[in-house]
Amino acid sequence: MKIQILGTGCAKCQKLADTAKQAAEEMKLSFELEKVTRLDEIMKFGVMITPALVVDGAVKISGKVPSVEEVKKFLK
Repeated sequence: MKIQILGTGCAKCQKLADTAKQAAEEMKLSFELEKVTRLDEIMKFGVMITPALVVDGAVKISGKVPSVEEVKKFLK
């Protein structure tokens, strides 16, 4: 599973990365976590508000940091 965090590296972006990693580890998933920080790359996903969570190429949420439990729902 490929998990991508879209954002410029702000505190919320880092929090989302930490939350996504924790959720995936708790679910014992095999995953790759990538941070996408370049605006041109972020725009390719159609995301206008960061941070955003992308799972296997699909944007799951943007503009807020979900809880670990919410992220687990996106990873199922």
